[in-house]
Amino acid sequence: MSEAVRLGVNVDHVATIRQQRDTRYPDPVTAASLCELAGADQITVHLREDRRHIQDRDVRLLRETVQTVLNLEMAATDEMVGIATALRPDTVTLVPEKREERTTEGGLDVVGGGDALGRAVALLREAGITVSLFVDPDEAQIRASRKFGAEAVELHTGDYCDAPRGPARARELDRLIAGSSLAAAEGLMVVAGHGLDYVNVASVVEIPEIEELNIGHSIIARAMLVGLERAVEDMIDLLAGA
Repeated sequence: MSEAVRLGVNVDHVATIRQQRDTRYPDPVTAASLCELAGADQITVHLREDRRHIQDRDVRLLRETVQTVLNLEMAATDEMVGIATALRPDTVTLVPEKREERTTEGGLDVVGGGDALGRAVALLREAGITVSLFVDPDEAQIRASRKFGAEAVELHTGDYCDAPRGPARARELDRLIAGSSLAAAEGLMVVAGHGLDYVNVASVVEIPEIEELNIGHSIIARAMLVGLERAVEDMIDLLAGA
């Protein structure tokens, strides 16, 4: 690859720890600044409808303080579209959302998205926001993403990460390779994320069409042992050395 893959750091789980005790700390806004100082190219947060970790105030402050790129993950609801068009993050990634899930499970059903999804994409783009859709590496979903007006897709890497090493994981990697190639051919920027860590990221970062990775849980978990800046720097080194 001619350039290292860009790293977006998701700081949701800094807020998860804070919300466990309903305190003012640890602060995801401060964490985002440390990630940027360590070299992160983007800050990602997911404002969920149930507000289980990131809060509205966090997003407002991040919009004022993030120096790189602010990527807001959210469901394609009227409430969230209203928040996004008011705050204008650099990028919005539309994701599926279920209240009972611990984290996002699978990609967005763009094929069955209907008028509501198309309207959300249109309103966000009219506000000058880059729109990405979080999808499985599936041909129909990728082609539909272009038809709905998205400028990027984030390929769901969870199935790859969860697959046992060997043939099963190799099959999932092949899906990501094929999906990345198709998305690029469709004129979409290719991003990937979900479940990536310091070991399984090695094969994904070698996919030439992927320009950016969004990684959260593994970085925040490592930060508990070595510090946040070191955890971010270690991931950047892996991406740069691929």
